[in-house]
Amino acid sequence: MTVTGRWDWSRVDVAVPLGPSVPGIRMAGFRYREDAPVDITMIPHPLVTVLLDLSEHGVVHDVSGGRVTGNAVIGLRAGAFRITSAGVGDVLQIRMSPVVAAAILRDTDIIGGAVAPLTELWGPATTFLIERLRATPSWDDRFAITAAFLRSRFPRKSGVAPELAYVWDRTVRAGGRVRIHTLATETGWTRQRLWSRFRTQLGVSPRHASELVRFDRAAHLLAGGRPLAEVAAEAGYADQSHLHRRTRAATGTTPTVVARAPWLAIDDLAWPTT
Repeated sequence: MTVTGRWDWSRVDVAVPLGPSVPGIRMAGFRYREDAPVDITMIPHPLVTVLLDLSEHGVVHDVSGGRVTGNAVIGLRAGAFRITSAGVGDVLQIRMSPVVAAAILRDTDIIGGAVAPLTELWGPATTFLIERLRATPSWDDRFAITAAFLRSRFPRKSGVAPELAYVWDRTVRAGGRVRIHTLATETGWTRQRLWSRFRTQLGVSPRHASELVRFDRAAHLLAGGRPLAEVAAEAGYADQSHLHRRTRAATGTTPTVVARAPWLAIDDLAWPTT
């Protein structure tokens, strides 16, 4: 997920793992030093996100009138939603591709859904993990503990067909600008079979996955100060009006507001591409 809204990110410390992590998984730690209450809005991102609240304040995820307090998993159908907390505290965020999420989380309804309590997936293990992380002050040690926990949840054999892993990787590399028919041809499957298997194993349709990847590209271009017309063309939208409609549908706001998203200003720091 990517964050919009008014927030002073100069008062946030960002930590990232120094060494290699679990394949297909990225992590970042955020330490909020601002005493004022946190109230930020998150918009769709093409990865499944797990938020581990290491503070004592309880982060609240407000989604279409519903709430999940504490640790949560945000699926691929989460629209814009707010996160609020009392302020000072630590959050460890995990991002994973839906292919990896399908193996670790093993619940396509949650992967392809909006927001759910993490305890629905991991039960008492969630509490044990959070207690260990809260008792560990070092971010490096926290990342190591989390990585070991995630590795322990990998099945011996992935339940995702290799063709679907290829389709996801191809979609990301193409920036969401590849036709479903082309993907089906490259896998040797029919379009109908690809569509059905993708939804069954990854929780969303190939089209929805492409739209998430494409919108993420557009959001970063907008944050980089690119003109709306250029962003629309480069990200694969028909025109500015098309981009405006898709932004409104995905976030409930406009491309201009997304362009000012303060989270995008530190995205390269929290989630380096190299």
